[in-house]
Amino acid sequence: MAEVRSRSHRTVAGSHLRPQSSSEAGGCAPRCRWAGPRGSAMVRLVSKRVLSSFQCQAQNKAKLISETRRRFEVEYLTDKPDKYDPRDVERLQQDDNWVESYLFWRHDAVDETLKMIDESFQWRKEMSVNDLTESSIPRWLLEIGGIYLHGYDKEGNKLLWIRVKYHIKDHKTILDKKKLIAFWLERYAKRESGKPITVMFDLSETGLNSIDMDFVRFIINCFKVYYPKYLSKIVIFDMPWIMNAAFKIVKSWLGPEAVSLLKFTSKNEVQDYVSVEYLPPHMGGTDPFKYTYPPLVDDDFQTPLCENGPIASEDEASSKEDIESDGKETLETVSNDEQTALLKKINLTEAVSKAEENEKIDSKMKGFKKPLSVFKGPLLHISPAEELYFGSTESGEKKALIVLTNVTKNIVAFKVRTTAPEKYRVKPSNSSCDPGASVDIVVSPHGGLTVSAQDRFLIMAAEMEQSPGTGPAELTQFWKEVLRNKVVEHRLRCHIVESSKPTTLTLKDSAFNMSDKTSEDMCLQFANSRRASDGSPP
Repeated sequence: MAEVRSRSHRTVAGSHLRPQSSSEAGGCAPRCRWAGPRGSAMVRLVSKRVLSSFQCQAQNKAKLISETRRRFEVEYLTDKPDKYDPRDVERLQQDDNWVESYLFWRHDAVDETLKMIDESFQWRKEMSVNDLTESSIPRWLLEIGGIYLHGYDKEGNKLLWIRVKYHIKDHKTILDKKKLIAFWLERYAKRESGKPITVMFDLSETGLNSIDMDFVRFIINCFKVYYPKYLSKIVIFDMPWIMNAAFKIVKSWLGPEAVSLLKFTSKNEVQDYVSVEYLPPHMGGTDPFKYTYPPLVDDDFQTPLCENGPIASEDEASSKEDIESDGKETLETVSNDEQTALLKKINLTEAVSKAEENEKIDSKMKGFKKPLSVFKGPLLHISPAEELYFGSTESGEKKALIVLTNVTKNIVAFKVRTTAPEKYRVKPSNSSCDPGASVDIVVSPHGGLTVSAQDRFLIMAAEMEQSPGTGPAELTQFWKEVLRNKVVEHRLRCHIVESSKPTTLTLKDSAFNMSDKTSEDMCLQFANSRRASDGSPP
């Protein structure tokens, strides 16, 4: 057994499996070290040790969380229960992740964690964080656009923008500015619990009168004490040399372990952390976003219009309402027997028309070229990979197609969300996909609303390992119970294609009846046009 343990240790430490040499095997022919009964025993031993280690870590974490809660109640709550907001105390007792975030920041030292929770909870009550709303912030502060959430970094973390040039040091307004920071962070934490955030300190066009070290220290404390484990990094853009001394002080506030989170960048380096699509032009980016208020900047993903409902134009909807109203008026003028006969006839006609409509949709989809690019995720292959293509307003209303393919052995539930729910109809937006099957999702602009390059779509997917069913009720219950770490997310941008650049990635009513040859020609034309614009060889 000692020999088995020794070999197991050497193999794992070497991080690779290698065959035994003839000399190692005592002159015998080479054979795999892990082959045979002895090798199987080593595999079982290593697997058992790894599993035991994970179980031990989980148990230790649970003990630390339990001890933190018990000691906080005994040592901090007993004497001064009014010192904290009762909602925070209740959450501390129920939310393991919240307790764990404080423990993580204090390296599982319970004494230091309790001091941190005490300081954080007192601040939350002093600032009335749980009650902060849009109306709590002066309107002028929201209109100026100095602080807001928008976009994502390359790791998928949300960006908190701080445009320093709009900040003028003033002790009369500092409290309101602190509330604005707390408002955005709390709003984000409630929607995206536990997901890190990247702070973008934009120092372009900034003078000394905009530097307020008290305000900067407050922002640092927000992530060190009040919102632990939320900070991904702080990207400082275009810092004037005259501010070097000031940011040496900032480094001391962060502490030696967090200093590595500071990223000093210029136009060249900032793209290492944020792609050009989420950077404004003055940072070398292509994001057309311009801050305005009202309403609040909100690119959080929400349920689109007409979830799982039919996609119909406004004219079709009104026409259907007219037919239904005409039918009701006719029924009022006939006898009961005639009503019964007429109802049967109407129901039969509706059934036939629905069947014909489904056949038309199927035939339209068959004649429609699938998107060209594919994102290969662990649960679903998603096409297109990055951008949904829509036609321009000059070319008329167009619909875009998303194709999901299940690459697992289980049913995969999916949901589609968008940052502009009032603009789009998505069918289906909440459904499931069988193993090995594909689902076509049609996205259409609603009414006369215009597609924007700022709009985003989010596809959420989770594997239904033991599914009682895939109906609306079962799916609703599944999404309530599924663990957050089991959900896979993928984001899609919107791209507007000019009428001079036709593409098979868009879905137009007239395109349903085109021949395969025409579709192939359009596909080739689009590919060539993309190559020409990119300057890439054919």
